[in-house]
Amino acid sequence: MSGARKGGAQGMLVEVASLPALAEGSGLVVRAAGAWREGDVLPGLPGFIESPFSPMVAEAAERCLRLAYCGPEGKPETTTAIVIASTLGDVASATAVARAVATGGRVGPLLFFQAVPNAVAGHVAARWGLAGPVVCVASPRAGAEVAALLIADGDAAEALIVHCDQSADAVLVEAP
Repeated sequence: MSGARKGGAQGMLVEVASLPALAEGSGLVVRAAGAWREGDVLPGLPGFIESPFSPMVAEAAERCLRLAYCGPEGKPETTTAIVIASTLGDVASATAVARAVATGGRVGPLLFFQAVPNAVAGHVAARWGLAGPVVCVASPRAGAEVAALLIADGDAAEALIVHCDQSADAVLVEAP
């Protein structure tokens, strides 16, 4: 399944295959899926400011993992990798940091902390007790491929893949 999504700084249309289809195309089984779409309520995320990127990732992950485990206490003892895929990353945070640097201003510690996408992966891992590798890549296809490699190599029994650009999709995958 694929669909056009508006993406990129210029707002061009880019053909993007769905995250579940990419995961299945990489030989993985999708156990659960969750998404955050524009118009959905986006809860605040303690420690993350000025940008919707990390709250979107956390909310899509929450929705996916809640379907799989009914809550953090339901998560079995298994190694779960987190793979975050984003073409542009956290543009709002990067813009805020660049603005502060360009004007000679101070970059606050929270902006410094959230300037890399794996900061929110740490939040998700701590919230859900996920122990496993964390990888950030630039496309959903690369995310599915990396998840498949981590599982095939025995580095993880399952992987949470979250794709976030203007919306956020998450899938929990495992080997067939």
